[in-house]
Amino acid sequence: MISAADVKELRNRTGAGMMDCKKALEESGGDMEQAIEYLRKKGLATAAKRAGKIASEGLVHAYIHGGGRIGVLIEVNCETDFVAKTEAFQDLVHNLAMQVAASRPEYVAREDVPEEVLAKEKEILTAQALNEGKPEKVIDKIVAGRLEKFFQDNCLLEQPFIKDMDRTVQDLINEAVAKLGEKIVVRRFVRYEVGEGIKAEE
Repeated sequence: MISAADVKELRNRTGAGMMDCKKALEESGGDMEQAIEYLRKKGLATAAKRAGKIASEGLVHAYIHGGGRIGVLIEVNCETDFVAKTEAFQDLVHNLAMQVAASRPEYVAREDVPEEVLAKEKEILTAQALNEGKPEKVIDKIVAGRLEKFFQDNCLLEQPFIKDMDRTVQDLINEAVAKLGEKIVVRRFVRYEVGEGIKAEE
């Protein structure tokens, strides 16, 4: 069984996408060093070289959808103004803004989910599993699996990319890093929808 912690560590060390990291660990029987080698051979560890760099340039991009019903503001950083002005980087930022508009993520990455939100989610998922009559000894495993789904639904980097559901948003960014040769970071975003938070009259 490959743990989420191992997948996260491998992702941090290589910059490869979550699904690629999981597959690499499965292929290497859970051995971290072999998994890194596997990703390097596949050319998926390119982002790791940029990990220590500082991304302080970039773009703030506004995307309006549905005739003004949905609006997104997103900040994506890179290392140089030169890359920020390239068509490839601007296309990436636009695609990320469209992703936020369509898929309504709450957070950039799983690390951004507040502890209290995570604790509440675990509590709800545990109660659901118990109500379904699942045996207590497998509850933790079920909750862990459903938490992964929570992260995929709510964290931008882990969502399937709307234009290619076989890739995650992180995969899309890693490909841009490999192409542009710079560290790329989604710093923040905000999504607005007309009427959001206003209770409709009965």
